[in-house]
Amino acid sequence: MGVWSGITALVTGASKGIGEAYARELARRGAHLVLVARSGEALERIAEEIRAEHGVEVDTLALDLSADDGVPRLVAELDRRGHAVDLLINNAGAGAVGPFLDSAVERHVASVELNVVALMRLSHVLGGRMAARGSGGIVNIASTAAFQPMPYQATYAASKAFVLSFTEAFAAELRGSGVRVMAAHPGATATGFFDDTTVTMNPALADPPARVAARTLDAYAKGAVNAYPGRPLMRVTTWTARFLPRSAVTRLAGRLNKALGHHRARHLDAPSASARA
Repeated sequence: MGVWSGITALVTGASKGIGEAYARELARRGAHLVLVARSGEALERIAEEIRAEHGVEVDTLALDLSADDGVPRLVAELDRRGHAVDLLINNAGAGAVGPFLDSAVERHVASVELNVVALMRLSHVLGGRMAARGSGGIVNIASTAAFQPMPYQATYAASKAFVLSFTEAFAAELRGSGVRVMAAHPGATATGFFDDTTVTMNPALADPPARVAARTLDAYAKGAVNAYPGRPLMRVTTWTARFLPRSAVTRLAGRLNKALGHHRARHLDAPSASARA
């Protein structure tokens, strides 16, 4: 636990799912935490439980990182509260499911703002500070979806492909600087990702968030640039893009998502784009 004890870790999207699991696992290993998400009430509940169980310091910040002023507000608040971040877990993410044209474009744009732009902004600001100190680390949460185009999750998979490519390049640039950068690629995980949609996830195919969090941190401690913290089959699914033409890979991904019902999926919290027209 020595590598984690006493460091300050910032976890985005920490109010539920894998983000909450990262927070709890880091605290179990002795890290102090700054937790960020939109839901302040959920963050405070988790923070209280972590403080009571592990005795570490936990600060919370309720804000929307996809907003134009989200990252600047976060950085300003970190400075005001005197937090120097040793480890950044860029976990906050969102994605649309269903045919691209069947949901409002604003949903897709918001997903890219959070999955790509906010992650990049935080990596730039906090990564720059780490490089100036000569120490620190960044873990960007991508997905096994990053390795191929995915019809009926087109924006989500594309955003995670950015995270994969960006992280590998950024890690190479910072090699030897004392700052390490890693991408984690969970597969299906038992979170609330599909909660506001007509899609359901088969629990038998989903990994527990706690296991994903622990395996991610173990991989980071071993010096990985890419981590595959889900069950081995999830990593195997990323290999097809290496051996088959991209057109074939895209067709296979589309067939899989159709089999899962994603081609009929819709979000429950807003009318479809076609309904608005």
